[in-house]
Amino acid sequence: MSKPIRLAVMQFSHETVTFLPSETGIDAFTYPGSPCAGEALLQSDPRGYIGGFVQVAREFDGVEVVGLESPRWPKTGSGSGWVTGEAFEHFSARMLAGLRAQGPFDGVYLALHGAMAVRGIARPEAELARRVRAVVGPRVPIAGTFDPHGNEDEAFLDQADLAFAVKYFPHYDSHLQGQRAARMLVRTIRGSYRPVHAVIKVPIISATVVQWTGASPWSDLVQRALVWEARCPDAFVNVFFGFPWSDVPDGGMCIQVITNGDAGLAGRIARDMAGFAWRKRKALLESTDIRPMAEAVAAAKVAVRQGQAPVVLADYSDRSGAAGWLLREIIAQDLGRTLVATIADAGAIEALRGQRPGAAVSLAVGGGAGASAGAPVRVEGRLRQILPRGEQTWALVEFGAGNVLVLSPWLVQVTDPAWVHELGLELSDFSVFAIKSRVHFRRGFDDSGFAPTILLVDPPEPFMGTTGLDALHYENLDLSQFYPYGEPKFPAA
Repeated sequence: MSKPIRLAVMQFSHETVTFLPSETGIDAFTYPGSPCAGEALLQSDPRGYIGGFVQVAREFDGVEVVGLESPRWPKTGSGSGWVTGEAFEHFSARMLAGLRAQGPFDGVYLALHGAMAVRGIARPEAELARRVRAVVGPRVPIAGTFDPHGNEDEAFLDQADLAFAVKYFPHYDSHLQGQRAARMLVRTIRGSYRPVHAVIKVPIISATVVQWTGASPWSDLVQRALVWEARCPDAFVNVFFGFPWSDVPDGGMCIQVITNGDAGLAGRIARDMAGFAWRKRKALLESTDIRPMAEAVAAAKVAVRQGQAPVVLADYSDRSGAAGWLLREIIAQDLGRTLVATIADAGAIEALRGQRPGAAVSLAVGGGAGASAGAPVRVEGRLRQILPRGEQTWALVEFGAGNVLVLSPWLVQVTDPAWVHELGLELSDFSVFAIKSRVHFRRGFDDSGFAPTILLVDPPEPFMGTTGLDALHYENLDLSQFYPYGEPKFPAA
């Protein structure tokens, strides 16, 4: 019989938009169900990283999985700014306290994202791993799982042993990467896997809207990683696309390769992957068709007339959720049978409280979140419903020719048409879905075959989520060191 193994599970994730004026503090991570521990944590994400990890870990005999108190994803989602140093210290201290109190452990699993940005801490995921290492000592393996939009370099693997990043965008394989983390952590503990790694930063920086892996050349990059993993058992290839909305020093693309004791192989794979990405750099950034909003709304009207509905108008640039640019154009062009989901405006929701369904509405919505959100947009219509959703309150407003506006307190990415039923609405009532999403929406609207017409829309100026990253004011990252904003030398290619 193998020696019993105890594995600690912890989570600390955020995709931080540092250009937003808001900050993400302790209260954002504190709500019913967060923080959580024990089975509540282990069952918190059955289809995601933790779910995959727990499933495989419990398939091994003699393996105990312990969920340590951890914050869940913040209630603000990814539409919030810098994580405060106070929040990071508060939650990491409680996590480490649990690690000490409930130990010893034979291995530690960290469910991370990779694009958390913390005031005063340059590489928070690596810092968390460093603190975990200080508690468990040098011989206890540490594994982490990551989103491909992580801003990573070698720092995490300098402290930890294993890292597994999602390959697809939309993120179809988070459960798989959790499974891998469990399997390889147990193998490392039992001695049949000796992880070594190679890491290469590739000086390419790109907006997330162009990173859809359903089309070439991003699909080619993913396929190349998969081929290496198929050819070389026990090799794992992470391609971090990077998250440009976090102003951090380790931004941009990164290749990580982990092998079983073969540093030479890890280096060869990393150089091949990095070289391929570099050769394809122009195509990577030019692979996505994005239209000006006025043109896109006009194209949606044509598509509906020609029987090419449902239509998706995807506003990729809105990082706060409060932008009204697309709503304004829908009203101006009198686009009908459109669901606008959502505009983030807690104040507008509060102004509607106490009114009865059917009451006349004349309300300015959106804006107020900096220049990228634009000015508020006036909507004339009727209140359809005030909708309690957990701790939150949403509102539905009918306007125009069969349109419904959904107001939410935070940025919401609508990724699946089935979500519409949660609002008490019927899909068949709408020909157009105007949503705030870059690529995640393709999971339910595009890859499913639901919407024959997909239109990505560009704001009238290069705002927060712009593809022209030089419109943003970076302080911790030098854009001139990245393609296409400079002429970086890349010897690894």
